[in-house]
Amino acid sequence: MLRLGGLVLRPLVAINARQNVNYMQNISKVAQRRCLSQRPDTFAGPGASIAGKEEKVTPLGWFLLLIPVTTFGLGVWQTKRKAWKEQLIRDIETLTKMPPVDLPDNLDTLKDMEYRSVKVKGRFLHDIELVMGPRGFIRPDGAETQGGLFSQRDTGNGYWIVTPFQLSDRDDIILINRGWVSRKNLKPETRTAGQIPNEVELTCVVRKGEKRPQFTPDHKGDVFLYRDLPKMCAATGAQPVFLDASYQSSTPGGPIGGQTRVALRNDHLSYLITWYSLSLATAFLWYRTVLKRKPF
Repeated sequence: MLRLGGLVLRPLVAINARQNVNYMQNISKVAQRRCLSQRPDTFAGPGASIAGKEEKVTPLGWFLLLIPVTTFGLGVWQTKRKAWKEQLIRDIETLTKMPPVDLPDNLDTLKDMEYRSVKVKGRFLHDIELVMGPRGFIRPDGAETQGGLFSQRDTGNGYWIVTPFQLSDRDDIILINRGWVSRKNLKPETRTAGQIPNEVELTCVVRKGEKRPQFTPDHKGDVFLYRDLPKMCAATGAQPVFLDASYQSSTPGGPIGGQTRVALRNDHLSYLITWYSLSLATAFLWYRTVLKRKPF
């Protein structure tokens, strides 16, 4: 230091050096504050908030969330459908086991009596019988042989004989599926013992008509492929009533009754497993890629 007239003069170099140090310290503090405001996850301590790490979900990300949500909803829907189908099967089984009732006077009420057993009395009109098939044979124990358009060589392949039935207590004619016959007994002359001319009393199951199934071709001449009541009634003059004769109503040498198929297809369990699995998988992918920004 230099003294000049009682004043202390510090060297200019020392003063400039101290100012430079202070200036650099100020610049460092400003830069640090800016970095902390932009990336707190880099400079913040262990107890600092990690909210800055999370980025906002884009509109596209929220839209992709619809995939797991929708598939979960479809799984819930299939769960309800499964419960409904199982209850329907139980109801049909209950109806088929109920004791038969007399055929109602108003035949229109049969529309609400499908699978109910009814008793009818009258005689068959064999000269205008119809054929429906090919069909497999349903045995009394419920087992069924294969039958259809693509199983012509199967020994269990045959046809149903649908015969108009003149009711004894009224002028109405109805249609009764007498049962199954093999292919070799399709012609009436091959089963004359079963062509009973007398009045009979039968127990039958009420059935509804059918709409044309998908991919099913047109009827082949006088052979019907499904219960097409409008055309069957037009060909025979019968009322739109279709009954399946019971196995006990079978006649020796004639069609074998009891061909009511009561089993309903129930694939809802596999459907709901599929939808729930898709929902779980897509939800995990959405969480990983959209929410956590992690690659596959």
